[in-house]
Amino acid sequence: MKKVLIVGGVAAGASAAARLRRLDEKLEIIMFEKGDYISFANCGLPYYIGDVIEERDSLLVATPKLMKDRFNIDVRVNSEVVKLDTALKKVTVESKEKGIYEEAYDFLVLAPGAKPLVPNIPGIHSEKIYTLRNIRDTDQIKSAAAQAKSAIVIGGGYIGVEMAENLRERNIDVTLVEAAPHILVPFDEDLVVIAEKEMKDKGVKLVLNNGVKAFKETETGIEVELQNNDIYKADLVVSAMGVIPDTSFLHDTGIALGVRGHILVNEKMETNIEGIYAGGDAVEVVDLISGMQRTIPLAGPANKHGRIIADNIGGIQTTYKHTQGTTVIKVFDLTLAATGNNERILVREETPYEAIIIHPNHHASYYPGAKQITLKLIFNKTGKILGAQAVGYEGVEKRIDVIATTIRLGGTVYDLTELELSYAPPFGSAKDPVNFAGYVAENVLTGKSDVVHPRELEKMRENDQVVILDVRTIGEREKGKVEGSVHMNVNELRNNIDKLDKSKEYWIHCAVGQRAYVAERILKQAGFKCKNITGGYKTIQAMGINMQTNQ
Repeated sequence: MKKVLIVGGVAAGASAAARLRRLDEKLEIIMFEKGDYISFANCGLPYYIGDVIEERDSLLVATPKLMKDRFNIDVRVNSEVVKLDTALKKVTVESKEKGIYEEAYDFLVLAPGAKPLVPNIPGIHSEKIYTLRNIRDTDQIKSAAAQAKSAIVIGGGYIGVEMAENLRERNIDVTLVEAAPHILVPFDEDLVVIAEKEMKDKGVKLVLNNGVKAFKETETGIEVELQNNDIYKADLVVSAMGVIPDTSFLHDTGIALGVRGHILVNEKMETNIEGIYAGGDAVEVVDLISGMQRTIPLAGPANKHGRIIADNIGGIQTTYKHTQGTTVIKVFDLTLAATGNNERILVREETPYEAIIIHPNHHASYYPGAKQITLKLIFNKTGKILGAQAVGYEGVEKRIDVIATTIRLGGTVYDLTELELSYAPPFGSAKDPVNFAGYVAENVLTGKSDVVHPRELEKMRENDQVVILDVRTIGEREKGKVEGSVHMNVNELRNNIDKLDKSKEYWIHCAVGQRAYVAERILKQAGFKCKNITGGYKTIQAMGINMQTNQ
């Protein structure tokens, strides 16, 4: 009888175990989990703390009893694998119940996951500083939050933002501190500023571009000193400064690890040592867009890793076809979703790209309740979709899912224009936002439109060869305008075109971009040099760029 040992549960490990049993009734399968629980809903933990999820047991996806009764899997909790001998094919286990012992294997599955990053900051080991990674952490934070009136969250990633929201939902005064200029790294500045405003509007104090220098425990709570020497006080601190792979026990085993300690695997999720597989947050994956090695810790891919590992152990030749990083997050009433690469990644990797921003309604504008989506599409000169991001109150994630599917199937921006998507006034528009994004991108690629990003406005202050042309109505302009811009309503443009100077280049904007495109086409066909400021005044205003507001 072949024996498979699985180190770690949750997504990859538990998925591999269940799939293995479905494939082979004769395998001996033993799962080791150093914590109390083998499979739980990591992504639901903040919402249990915020009382959105009321029942603690609903977080438990699978229990040792279920795995034994349904799958005949020997699950050993509170059992940490501390050593691995690849030559003798055995592991050393430190068990709360059995003490220290060894277990041999024929196949080994490594799914140790990741653990919270704990930087070397003075005072960081205070008992009033919490991290969130498992059920035990959740219980501790929820208990502390029940007594707290104020909290500081360190880190603006997904866990940090979700914790800030859920602590705020408990009527706790919350300050979120982020060392980077903006929260939520998967999103570019032009979209994430909308989420930042939502958090501020809901009462979360944001401190950006300012890291932590030191923590100091006091009799009544804890002080956080920042790099600029500002001091914030609270009853508790939640540290969400990122994670690192929990792979220290693999050092000196011969298993290849990446620079940051992630396990390196091939397309079959097998390590460099035959018979040893790895999946989940502890592995490096290939980025579907760039083809480069990257760490993208997400639950969906982790479950796929487990299934593919089981297939290959079971003799089914299955390969993992890379990760594209499709993700979604709730920020109070807002939804943010993304897939593929963002501008930051593309700039860092020196990848040429184009980007457009549109603001369509999530369903037909004439049907009650229509709400705007801000949708960003990033693509290259061939039409390949490199990434997409969206933010709004309704219909956000389904648009990103459609684009993510198009990317996965090798589609281009031209294919977005051809997609036949479901339509009825309460659900969408005859020209869906996804189609609309494709049309705008197609116009850029075919030379019908030249776009410029609102951030470029700051560079134009001293350039007297560029004129910012506002083609909105006078009423819109009276509520706020770009400093130094000139105005001409798009409906009056043809009759007043002789008032414009052909020696100048015109950067055109309306509210969201549609009327500016009409103006751009009129001017270009009349021999003018012009560009469309993508996203229009809505994006300019959200980013707080070069504005003169009259409200």
